[in-house]
Formats: sequence, C-alpha cells, structure tokens
Amino acid sequence: MEANLTEKIILGIDPGTRILGYGVISVKGSKLEIIQYGVLRLEKLASHELKLKKIFERITQIITEYLPDEMAIEAPFYGENVQSMLKLGRAQGVAMAAALAKDINIVEYLPKKVKQSVTGNGNASKEQVAYMLEKLFNQTLEKRTLDATDALAVAVCHFMHAKTKALTGNNSKKSGWSAFLSENPERLKK
Repeated sequence: MEANLTEKIILGIDPGTRILGYGVISVKGSKLEIIQYGVLRLEKLASHELKLKKIFERITQIITEYLPDEMAIEAPFYGENVQSMLKLGRAQGVAMAAALAKDINIVEYLPKKVKQSVTGNGNASKEQVAYMLEKLFNQTLEKRTLDATDALAVAVCHFMHAKTKALTGNNSKKSGWSAFLSENPERLKK
C-alpha cells in the first residue's frame, strides 16, 4: 500500500572549511532518490570567520529550499593536526546550528561508519564510496569533487541505521565521541 509508505527527506553533510559537501535524499518506504547534491567552496574566503558565516548561510538556504526532516553529519575525526580538527569541528558546529535553528534533528556518524554502511568496508576510498552510491541510486554521479558524494553517503548511512533501529528496536548504539573512543581506544592518551 503506497499510502502507508513513510516519506522523509534527509540532508547529509560532509563538513569542511575548504570544501563542504551536501546531499539531499528522499526516502519513500525503502526507495531512495537523490534530490540534490553539491559542494560549497570556501577556499577563496579570507578568514575562518567568513567561512563559518558562509556555511551557516548556505546550510540555512538548503534547509529552506528542501525542507529536510533530519540532518546526518559526519563527525570530525582526530588526525595529526589539532588545528585542522578544531576548524573542522567549528564548521560542523555551524552546520549543526543552522539545522537546530530550524528544529531539525541531527545525527552524527563517524567516517568509518559511513563507509562501512555504503561499501561494507570502513576503510573504503572516496572513489569506492562514489562507485557504490552510483550502483545504489542507479545513476552516474558527478565526481569532480568527492565531498558531495561523501555527503550523499552520510545521508544513506543515516537511512540505513534508522531502518536498522526501527527493525531491531535498538536505540542504544553509541555515536559521536563515545563511539569514536570505543572504536579507537589507542587514540586515548593516558
């Protein structure tokens, strides 16, 4: 029965301070469809503050245009450069603030979880993620910048995990920093 199908729109975000990827998908029952995807190029902006302002404005614009029910965002991960992680965290926070200002629920996913959900391999390359998305959506995707396909992957990951939680009734999964620390105990400095 088509009338009973759950319909929702998910906004996926791959945060960045040079390039931010976004992807908007429609979910009708178990059918996924791409509504829009692209990137916000920030590398030419002079200051970090201007980049954050632009992120907030563009995410707000996307939310106003596509009216997503939920936002899924990739969590920042700890690399070698702490300053890069801080900047990435700020970009993520500003994107989250834009969603919160519109009362949109936000769920955060670790990069490995996103890759695992889409490809079956938590260490997959960006190209492998894009390839699997093409198969999933049965269409060729623009790959000039893989940040946009990464954002679509975040939205697909959210759909898959929401579906799993609904089927199993398991809402106790760890996410965010607690999940990161559980999955990467060697990163915790004593």
